[in-house]
Amino acid sequence: MIIGLTGGIASGKSTVVEMIKEAGYKVIDADQLVHDMQAQGGRLYRALLDWLGEGILLPNGELNRPKLGQLIFSNEEMRHWSAEIQGTIIREELAAQRDRLAKEEAVFFMDIPLLIENGYQDWFDQIWLVAVSPETQCQRLMKRNHLSVEEAKLRIDSQMSLAEKMPYASLVLDNNGSLYDLKEKVKSAINDLTSSS
Repeated sequence: MIIGLTGGIASGKSTVVEMIKEAGYKVIDADQLVHDMQAQGGRLYRALLDWLGEGILLPNGELNRPKLGQLIFSNEEMRHWSAEIQGTIIREELAAQRDRLAKEEAVFFMDIPLLIENGYQDWFDQIWLVAVSPETQCQRLMKRNHLSVEEAKLRIDSQMSLAEKMPYASLVLDNNGSLYDLKEKVKSAINDLTSSS
């Protein structure tokens, strides 16, 4: 069984991932995969270099992430190309990791922040969504990233809302309460898995 895990910015998804790992399950981390592939010599690194040239590199040969971000988000066409180029490679690599792990593990998780936006739903037997209210999300993001209300709202609004993601979820982990509450919910969800498999 493969379970997709998603959430929104500052919803507490990383905390849930840690709890799942502590319970002994493997988790494929899409962000980490992207980070590794953007490291010098990685597959995304080479693709970005071919596409944008050496102007996106720092003197030490690493990607200049702030510059890359500015370039890609500067206009719609660049964003589209980036999604095409990077999206295809990321999907291939995630699929390869998924297929490899499926041979070894009866149940595992894939942590994909943009799972629904990028159309990964049909990969999974279940989708777990870590959700918080817009107010809680805004407060946590302000605190975590030291942002103003406006800045936090802008970041949250740039993503698909948690409410829009709910219909896709087989399980919604409500994270408006305490850390203890969340732990109990994750524990119970994992127990349900072991009893049903």
